[in-house]
Amino acid sequence: MSVAPRPAAVAVAIPWPRLVPGVVLVVALLLLFRDTAQATVTIWLRSETFTHCILVPPIVLWLFWRSRARLAQAPVRPVPWLLVLWAGGCLLWLLGELASVNAATQLALVTLIVLVVPAVYGWAVARVLAFPLLFLYFAVPVGEFMVAPMMEWTADFTVAALQATGLPVYREGLQFVIPSGSWSVVEACSGVRYLIASFMVGTLFAYLNYNSLKRRLVFAAVSLAVPIVANWLRAYMIVMLGHLSGNELATGVDHLVYGWVFFGIVIGIMFVVGARWSEPELPLPAPPTAISLAPSLAAAPLWRVAAAALALAAGTQALMWQLDRPRGTTPVLALPAAADGWALAAPEGPALTWQPNYKTANVQQAQAYRRSSDGALVTTWVGYYRDQNYQRKLITSTNGLVEGTTESRWAQAASGGSTAAGLPVRTAVLRGSDVSSVAAPRLRVWQLYWVAGRFTTSDARAKVMLALNRLAGRGDDAAVLLLHTPLPADGLTEAADALLQAHLQAHLAALQGALQSAQAGR
Repeated sequence: MSVAPRPAAVAVAIPWPRLVPGVVLVVALLLLFRDTAQATVTIWLRSETFTHCILVPPIVLWLFWRSRARLAQAPVRPVPWLLVLWAGGCLLWLLGELASVNAATQLALVTLIVLVVPAVYGWAVARVLAFPLLFLYFAVPVGEFMVAPMMEWTADFTVAALQATGLPVYREGLQFVIPSGSWSVVEACSGVRYLIASFMVGTLFAYLNYNSLKRRLVFAAVSLAVPIVANWLRAYMIVMLGHLSGNELATGVDHLVYGWVFFGIVIGIMFVVGARWSEPELPLPAPPTAISLAPSLAAAPLWRVAAAALALAAGTQALMWQLDRPRGTTPVLALPAAADGWALAAPEGPALTWQPNYKTANVQQAQAYRRSSDGALVTTWVGYYRDQNYQRKLITSTNGLVEGTTESRWAQAASGGSTAAGLPVRTAVLRGSDVSSVAAPRLRVWQLYWVAGRFTTSDARAKVMLALNRLAGRGDDAAVLLLHTPLPADGLTEAADALLQAHLQAHLAALQGALQSAQAGR
């Protein structure tokens, strides 16, 4: 990475004692919210997608030190009204903790740390440190919401490129077959890890090498676009290498190694090209006759703002302690009896081999129903959650209809949405993992969340409902409801959807009653 030479700095003295209130406040924050901080570091160490986040704190400290000459010329003027935003950050942390959303609590903690600078030291100091403070948000391990769409984009490009090359391709979902074998786009192929790492280092490169805001924004945008396209090309080349080598090369773990090598080369080229437009760093402004960090300002106002901020943070923790009272009982769930025109039945066919990936539910129950008029079979599966936490919760990236691993016996071939019985439903088609087999079993699945008496299909809305229910003292009982039926060999879903709708209309009221009884403990 190229860094323009820094002009000679004016020797100035920073009154270090005035840094103490801010440092004490940051340390106290990390102690008060230590579980959130520890969870953040754990994700850095556990997930390859966010390993680069480990570098963010030392980079921020270096950027602070690099700005020390400008800091010495910045007057200190605390901004007490920013405690309103500080209270908002505490509320965000509280709601995130109540809903067990790591991203929300970690984002809130970083926001509180960032607000320390303008609240305690003022806008002039915050302007000097604007980039390092914003850069600190790269420490928040978020971005997994992009995995699913980027997997889809990668599959789209790879299939289109293979067809343009002249290879016949049969695709179903994220799996496809070419004459030499079967391939699938898994999470590691999405390119999210390349995207996040590229954007972080690209943004730092732009800040260090350019003065123009336009150049910085353009290079940051390029650092977002390049890894996406590079990942598409990487996926296509891996499949072609496997095809041309008789599946001797670029298969198994080694294609991930090839991916990182290719990514490193692409990013290196991006930096070499970007360095051609580097600008020399702007010189420091002429220092005033009396250089100091607001020497006329006593330390007392800084301490007062820091103490008020700390009191708000401590009060948030105390409120969370009051609200975090688990019921400590196992819910009792009884699925409804068959409605008129339906009869209870034993699961059969694909329903016996497919198990939803909601393994941490307190209670899992399934019941099959057969329609009397034509013998069609529908299975209702419910996963019920209570006393949710970060290890056991309804909505998480690890929960879903299938496990999402190469060893999974099932794969999701299609997804969408619909409306039935006045409710929105999330729809999916599941298929046996062998995409090359025309006889692979298929299931049509409808999915809904139930949170304290209300149905939804939105992950975000369900999380908000959970947080508000806990905040109001109504507990966190919630469930996922899955209705599924086998698909015919032709894979058409119209008849299956009509069957599922008829089943839902016949049993919805009884299902709601069963869930409400489980919540009430009856």
